[in-house]
Amino acid sequence: MNNRKGREVCNDLYYWTNQVVNICLYGDSNAREWVLIDCGMPHSKQAIMDAAEKRFGHSGKPKAIVLTHGHFDHVGSLEPLLKEWDVPVYAHEDEIPYLNGELDYPKGDAKADGGLVSELSPLYPHHGIDISSNLYPLPHNGEVPYMEGWNWIHTPGHTPGHVSLYRERDGVLIAGDAFVTVKQESLYRVVLQQKEISGPPKYFTMDWAEAKKSVSKLVSLQPTLAVTGHGEEMEGEELEEALKRLVENFDQIALPANQKRH
Repeated sequence: MNNRKGREVCNDLYYWTNQVVNICLYGDSNAREWVLIDCGMPHSKQAIMDAAEKRFGHSGKPKAIVLTHGHFDHVGSLEPLLKEWDVPVYAHEDEIPYLNGELDYPKGDAKADGGLVSELSPLYPHHGIDISSNLYPLPHNGEVPYMEGWNWIHTPGHTPGHVSLYRERDGVLIAGDAFVTVKQESLYRVVLQQKEISGPPKYFTMDWAEAKKSVSKLVSLQPTLAVTGHGEEMEGEELEEALKRLVENFDQIALPANQKRH
């Protein structure tokens, strides 16, 4: 398992695994200005701060936090971090109701697919949070604040306001949970970090028709490297072939059993 391990995938992008979920630290090693993408599991504030200090060589706060979406494993340490850092948080406007106290996410679906992670999912936190005083919508022009050259792409399905981040000049993609590179429903595969392409985590995905469209949208970009919310990074020919397989066989690979046509 890769808990509390990090990896630089290009000179200004580093991802760090917080138990079963990845966060991204954007900025060159030792950069004075940097951006945090997603905020990991609950009770991980200090571990995330330590990882950032190790990456950048100082304890300075980020310029901003960007969220792919607001599920508990991606915002679990957000509120405690904001007490330390008090920085702007950017999310898609369709995700804001889950981040300003208006809405809760649906409970996890225990029958979405076989595996202990799915079976336990109704017990996972599904409540929204309220970070209104720090919360801003992502700019309508598609740019990502403090991340020059990056654009956000609306990739709904897993949640209504899910976004992925993409840099066209080198094809680097931060996919969030639009697709992942581990079968997240299986605790065994999560522990082993067995690399395989998968759709969004089945037990929490809200709209499968939209999720399928979002995967097709990302595949059309022909990314060269992808960091996902769960699992190890994937690049080059391995990524190209895996994404082709996913988009061509989305219903078989991604859909939960209770959504498949018989």
